[in-house]
Amino acid sequence: MIRPTLATLLVLLIASVSSAQVFNEKFDHWPVDLKINGKVIVAGELDDPSVIGQFLRENDRKQPATLILDSKLPAADAEGLKESFKDFDELELTTSDELQAIKTALEKKGVVVWSRTAPLDAAQKEAIAAAAPAFRKFVNDGGILIALGSTAEVVSEFYVEGTDARPPENKGLNLVPDTVIETNYDDVIDRDRLLTVLAAHRRCVGIGLEKNTALLLTGRKMMVAGTGQATFVLMANEREPLRVRSIRSSNGRRTRNPESVLVDLTQWRRDAIDRTLPVFPAKNPRQPIVENGTLIIIGGGGTPRGLMSRMVELAGGKDEARMVYVPCAEQDDVGERQRTVESWKRMGIKHATFIHTKDRNKANTDEEFLAPLKDATGIFFGGGRQWNFADSYYGTKAHKLMKDVLKRGGVIAGSSAGASIQGRYLARATPISNFKIMAFGYERGGLGFLDGVAIDQHFSQRGRHKDMTQLVNKYPQMLGIGLDETTAIVVQKSKAEVVGRGRVHFYDRNQPVYPGKPDYIALPAGSEFDLVERTVLKDASEKDDSAATEDSDDGQ
Repeated sequence: MIRPTLATLLVLLIASVSSAQVFNEKFDHWPVDLKINGKVIVAGELDDPSVIGQFLRENDRKQPATLILDSKLPAADAEGLKESFKDFDELELTTSDELQAIKTALEKKGVVVWSRTAPLDAAQKEAIAAAAPAFRKFVNDGGILIALGSTAEVVSEFYVEGTDARPPENKGLNLVPDTVIETNYDDVIDRDRLLTVLAAHRRCVGIGLEKNTALLLTGRKMMVAGTGQATFVLMANEREPLRVRSIRSSNGRRTRNPESVLVDLTQWRRDAIDRTLPVFPAKNPRQPIVENGTLIIIGGGGTPRGLMSRMVELAGGKDEARMVYVPCAEQDDVGERQRTVESWKRMGIKHATFIHTKDRNKANTDEEFLAPLKDATGIFFGGGRQWNFADSYYGTKAHKLMKDVLKRGGVIAGSSAGASIQGRYLARATPISNFKIMAFGYERGGLGFLDGVAIDQHFSQRGRHKDMTQLVNKYPQMLGIGLDETTAIVVQKSKAEVVGRGRVHFYDRNQPVYPGKPDYIALPAGSEFDLVERTVLKDASEKDDSAATEDSDDGQ
């Protein structure tokens, strides 16, 4: 074994002082309302209102529907709308006392179609603003709101009227949260006007919706129907250019590029917030050292033999360990039983439970929910899509309590998504697909148990070597770590011990890269690597192929 030099010990001493577990992630760095429970459909001018039908399922049409039409709507347009919704089982039509009709419809639930040509006057705007809580409750309870014509823009947080370069700005219903929507949009003519509003509201996403195009928000995903496109825009800042993306209707066809037809609104909202924060990752990130406790970072595909038992011992042993499992799931409810918890109980662990929520407020304030974390000695993060962890816990009190487990000498482990989330930088967190290792809006989303690293998993099995090359080329200050399946590193202080069947790949851009040679060091089980010094402490030349798998925990 290579003995650490005095200089190395001094580096470790300094790192231990500067890299203790700190909680500097903020709750308001992440959106709170991550999705809606119902549907919001908007469109400006539509030659063919029937395109809206692409967004409605058979069960939607069985709900009671109210069609609220502006009395000034041209007869031909009114007839077209009636025809488009004639197959609803229960359809009520009204053209008078518009605001009262809206109130009654929102209380009745179901589907509300609200169409008008004339802009709202001052009194109507005031009345609609007063009704905002009823609109939000309607959508949150699973209702479907279809806003057409001059009402379409009202569902955004802010909207503008008229064609002036700097028109008056209005506060909307925020049913499509943190957005500024412009209908009948021409990107060449209208972008500057949209950017004017975004410059004043930098945490908002601009959406330009062309004529003859309808836009749907369901959950957190957005898609379009019709002949035009929706253009999404984020304001530039001193370090990031404008972000612009357009999507079109898939017309029922499968696509190899889902981002051409889908937008994850939460990801765009996160990026809008991120552009208002200090640059990330920092040019000189904190050192990757675990001052107290232990991290176990597993590459997915199963836990190496004996590693779970080792975790339990590090957490205090079967009698004293207080184990908490955190599943990685997008759904609100994961049931009452979790396989990992059941396996712990079979091992004889006396205190084993799990926590799960998609409610950030709950993760921040609910004392009953937080209770298991307050005395936990071991936490295990499961596999799945790691952005779910960021959405649920980043910057919350639960997040702080997780870091406190390490502060008091406990152990945090995770596999697949549960591996990547342990870094301060979050790799491979694109909500729509997992093909990109750098996901705008989510790079800041790691839970930060280990600073200065980017962690990817299922590494060799899914051919992710070039992805990590791309990441460390962009962020040479980061140490890239790629873990094969059924392979892990056990991190104490700055030392990473490799265990399991495969190899762990370390990417260090402080070292030269030579053409035709790997730009990483790949170490097998039994090896040791210093994460601060970025040096090999021990290279186990003999690979032990006898390592077996205890459990499977696949994910990203």
